[in-house]
Amino acid sequence: MARPTYFVQDCPTCGRHLQVRVEYLGKSLICRHCRGTFQALDPSSGSAPQVGSSHPLVQRADELLDSVSDLRRWPR
Repeated sequence: MARPTYFVQDCPTCGRHLQVRVEYLGKSLICRHCRGTFQALDPSSGSAPQVGSSHPLVQRADELLDSVSDLRRWPR
C-alpha cells in the first residue's frame, strides 16, 4: 500500500503550517486549528492563498481596528 504524499501550506487565517495531502490539491479545506477555510494550492505554482474579506475572523479584525482608529480620533 502506497503512503500518502504531503506538502506544507500555511493556513491563510492563523498562519500555522499544515500538512496537506497531495490528493486534496484544488479542494476547499478547513484548518483543524482555527476552523478557517482555504483552498489547497500547488506549492510550486507560486500563488499564495488569499483570505477573502468575507471570512468572519477578517471581518472581526477589521471591526476591532476601526474601533481603535475611532478612539484615537477623540479629543482628550
